[in-house]
This record gives sequence, C-alpha cells and structure tokens, in this order.
Amino acid sequence: MTISTNPDIEVYYPDTDGQPMAESDYQRPYIVYGTEVLDIFFADQPNVYVSGNILIYYEAGNPSACISPDVFVVMNRPKGKRSSYKVWQEDNCYPDFVLEITSKSTASQDQSTKRNIYASWGVREYFQYDPTSDYLEPPLQGYRLMNGKYSRIIPSYSFEGDLSLTSEVLGLELRLIEGEMRFYNPVTGEKLLTHRETEAARRIVEEAYRKAEIARQTAEIARQISENKAQRLADRLRELGIDPDEI
Repeated sequence: MTISTNPDIEVYYPDTDGQPMAESDYQRPYIVYGTEVLDIFFADQPNVYVSGNILIYYEAGNPSACISPDVFVVMNRPKGKRSSYKVWQEDNCYPDFVLEITSKSTASQDQSTKRNIYASWGVREYFQYDPTSDYLEPPLQGYRLMNGKYSRIIPSYSFEGDLSLTSEVLGLELRLIEGEMRFYNPVTGEKLLTHRETEAARRIVEEAYRKAEIARQTAEIARQISENKAQRLADRLRELGIDPDEI
C-alpha cells in the first residue's frame, strides 16, 4: 500500500492489533477496573480522556508505529469515544499516565520496549502491576519521568504491610492490599469503586437499614405488648381492690 504524506488519505489504521485483551483472567479484570474507576473519578472534568487497550498511533502515515497501553490517561484532551488514538489528531498530546497489567507474554516488553517508548513520549508516570506476583517484585511498581528518564517511585507501607504508591498526575494512590491493586482517593481515604461495586455497596447499606428498621419495629411492638400486658394486669388488680402501686 502506498503511504501518503497526508496521514488521513490512503492509509489504513486498524482499530485492533488482533491480539487478545489480556493474557488471562488474572489480568483482564484490572484493565476493566482501572479504566472504569478512573473514568468515573474524572467524570466531571471534560478535558481528561481515560481509555485502555486501544491502539495509540504515534507516527502519521505509519500504521505499524502503534502501541496499546492497558490503561492510560491524557490530561488535556476532551472526552469522547475513539476507535483508536492518533496523536497527530489530538494536538500531539500523549498520555500523561500509563498502567500496564503485566503477564507472561508482556513482562519483557513492559519492562523494556514499552517503558522506553513511554519515556520518549514524555509520559509523566508509568505504573506496572503483576496480579500473579510472578514477574515483578514488588508486584506493584511506579516510575516518574525525570530529565527524560524514569525513576522509581518510592512506596510507602501501612502498619499491616500494604504497599502504596502516589500518582501525582492523577492525585490518587495505587495500593496493593493482600495482592489486589486498587485506586484510593487520599483526600477521602475511600477506595474508587466501579459502577457494580457502588451498586453492591448501596444494596448492602439499604439491607442494613432495612434490618435495623425491622429490629426497631420489632422492639416497638414488644414494648407495646409489654405495656398492654402491664396495663391489663393493673386493671385486673384494681378490679380485685388491690392498688398495683402498692405491690
């Protein structure tokens, strides 16, 4: 195929590289989780674009120059659905944050090729997570771009030994709790939840409220029954000429 100097004419940019979304069920849920909760977190910021597992084309007219981050965030691009992300159509804006979910087939590339490409793009923060703990130690790692090179973000640890990394780009924390990677809002201390998790939490609260209301009503009925019994007993005693207050 002839490559035109106009990147939008006579050049076919596939929407997929034909590869599966993730190596296995170990990796896939975290790609879905990461893109969903970050999209929710930045929902009210129209110029923050969140996506994952779509191709980023970074050389106009060269469809082979592409890469597909598992989760990425571009801080200065409008929201909206895209079948692929062509840098030259996005005011030459590259991702500011990238998260790769490492697997057997991607570990080497995530550690070398992709990291070098992201550094050349100027991606300010690059994180990696290994759900199976087979390829990274510790399984959650973060890098921040300094003078064109990535420097490891020093993790902090909770009293329980849980690892935490701060993303200055997102204003969030990535925590590793019992092997599970989750995003946390450091301001509220709350874990970022998917729509399903939010709905499940809402149902738990509603069920707890329902049970508490049933318990309250049961206690009220029991109190009324007790009061009625006491009143009937007092009435019977008076019929017998006995003052219940003297008993």
